[in-house]
Order: sequence, then C-alpha cells, then structure tokens
Amino acid sequence: MNATFAVVLAAGKGTRMKSDKAKVLHELADRPMLSHVLSALEELGVEETVVVVGHQADAVSEICREHAVQTVLQSEQLGTGHAVEQARPVLEGREGLTLILSGDVPLLRARTLRGLEEAVRKDGAAACVLTAITEDASGYGRILRGAKREILGIVEEKDASEEQRRITEYNTGTYCFKNALLWPLIRQLDTDNAQGEFYLTDLIALLVRSGERVQGVVCEDEREVQGVNTLEDLARARSDWEEIHRG
Repeated sequence: MNATFAVVLAAGKGTRMKSDKAKVLHELADRPMLSHVLSALEELGVEETVVVVGHQADAVSEICREHAVQTVLQSEQLGTGHAVEQARPVLEGREGLTLILSGDVPLLRARTLRGLEEAVRKDGAAACVLTAITEDASGYGRILRGAKREILGIVEEKDASEEQRRITEYNTGTYCFKNALLWPLIRQLDTDNAQGEFYLTDLIALLVRSGERVQGVVCEDEREVQGVNTLEDLARARSDWEEIHRG
C-alpha cells in the first residue's frame, strides 16, 4: 500500500470573489492558487493526481496540463461527495491511499499532507482528517470526537445543534483515505441534509458505523489551511505566503 493518489476539487465558480474568473485561477505569488496546490502534491511525490473541474473548465484544465495531471468534469454542482465521485473511474481499484484536498487552499504544505499519510499508514486508520482549532469556528463543519479522541463524525454547521456549534475544532476539507474503503463507500452517500447535497464529510460517519477507525490531525498553523473565498481572503493569503513558505 505504498502508492498515494490525490483528488483536487477545483470545479467551483467562487461567486464571493466578485470576479468572472474561476476562483482557483486567482493568483498568489505570481501563480494561480491551483498551481500552488499541485506543486505541494508534486513535492509530496503522489503517483497520480486527478483534478475535478467545472466552472471555466478549459482554463483550469490548462493549469493542470502544465503540471501533467489529468482532469475529470463535474458538470453539475451536487456537493463535495459528488465531486470526488467523478474521480472514481480513474482511481477505483488502485491499491494505496487517496488524498482529497481543495484547489482554493493554496498555503497547504507537503509536510502537512505527509502527516495525514502517516496517520493512515503507520497508525492503521481507515482515514485521517486534517483539522484546525480556532476561537470561533462559524461557517465550518465541526469535528465530533469520542472518549479516546477518535473522530466519530463531522457535522456541517447548517445541520449542527447549538451544542455542536460551540465546538472549536473544525474540518479543513483535507483528507486521506484508504482506497479500498473510499470508493465503495462513496456510492452510499445520499442528500438527506440541509443543503440537499452529497456531503463528502458523511463518509467519516459511514466508516465509523462500519467499525473502522478515523484519525484526526490538527494543523499546527491554522493559516496554512484557510480557504480563499473572498478577495479579502486572497489578500490575507498573499500576506501570509512569505512567512509560511519562505520564512
């Protein structure tokens, strides 16, 4: 189980950016955000990367060609679980692990991704979730942990109870799964939630219910995992880039 693969979610339009340009094409340090994500995967040494494209697919695919990675099209925006499922025909049946990450988290480092790999390879977990802790986790899915600090599930904010919304540990949207478990389970996702979408996060609860163990790794530097959803976020990422990656 030595090979690691990756699925990068890059299909979104990013309307909050107030721009006609696809969100992952906005630049940071003279390169599109997506390019930074793909570079981190190259540094990690993944065997194959699949990028899920949608909005402005041709322009996003051009970035992927520059990095020699293939793309799959998500023609309808039906949620993160549906997006990942588009990569199933490419990666299903491949022995190893699959990292899942977002194309709009440009400060994520290869060494952080390596920590997720190690949690699955060395600790024998079925999956590992990259988490972060903050004073106010509003807007994020909350991490539900058990008595032994194992992850029991992830609840999206719109589906969370008042007590769950007080949890300060949140899901960053970055994961590592055993392939043999990921692809069969992703077919079991449904849309029984507040958004009416296929949530990738529901895979965690499915794993736990089937008796599998899920680990959580807390990112040391929360800035590294902050997604870019607005122009203000992009300005913040540009400011943090030098310190995180070249400091």
